[in-house]
Amino acid sequence: MSHQDEQLTEQLTRAAQARFGEPFTVPAGLTQATELLRLLTHSSHRRWTEQTVAPELLKLLFACALSAPSKSDLQQADIIEVRDREKIKAIAAFIPDMPWINNAPVFLIFCGNNRRLRQLSEWRGKPFVNEHLDHFMNAAVDAGLVLAQFIAAAQSVGLGTVPISAVRNHARETSELLGLPEAVFPVAGLCVGYPTEGGRIIPRLPLSVTVHTDVFDETDLRAQVDAYDQRRHSVFPLRQQRYAALYPDAEFNGWSEDKARHYSQPERADFGEYIRAQKFSLK
Repeated sequence: MSHQDEQLTEQLTRAAQARFGEPFTVPAGLTQATELLRLLTHSSHRRWTEQTVAPELLKLLFACALSAPSKSDLQQADIIEVRDREKIKAIAAFIPDMPWINNAPVFLIFCGNNRRLRQLSEWRGKPFVNEHLDHFMNAAVDAGLVLAQFIAAAQSVGLGTVPISAVRNHARETSELLGLPEAVFPVAGLCVGYPTEGGRIIPRLPLSVTVHTDVFDETDLRAQVDAYDQRRHSVFPLRQQRYAALYPDAEFNGWSEDKARHYSQPERADFGEYIRAQKFSLK
């Protein structure tokens, strides 16, 4: 093994262990291992330099993203590049606790699109009979895959990103602003630019919690989550307790406490109604 390969192996091992808090053995002879390192060290960015993203590069990244797998080749994902700064300001105003939306050099909205398939059915004189929950999920998953592939492609050329699921907090307003027709819906926004600083590896739940063999397994789940809380807090402590006015101070404000508080309050409770208005029955 060359010195360069040894270095890369060490970097992969350190990154995986930092992310998941458990030992890893990197197989010898890996190809494309630099891409694995990029994925393992992924982080979100919320501050960017003033450098613009070249239109040619952005177009290439769109092509990479839309090369993602698509359910049955139905291709139910679209990307809206929001260039109009007034529209970006309006979207940022819906989400005042995320000022980085307005500051991002590039702002995108990734959409699920079931409309084209309905149009194809009409144009080719065929009935559209799959009016149920699964066809909504197919479009949403397609959009999610395209979003993930865009993020990976952007990171490979030195760009930083942060997804904005909060656009669904105001799905109707966002749809009206962007002229989304029936059967097209926003899945997430994405801020894109050249980051001002390097990212951090935020610890994730151990693979023993999230990867299962043959059957779903929750053995020692609470103990493992408690251990994860402590490990994450040691490198990435939460600055403040969520919904402090509603709950007494927790003795320990770990990840699980924060997420329990997060989902103790309604969020996007009207999204189903919006989706139904977009002509998805969700049956």
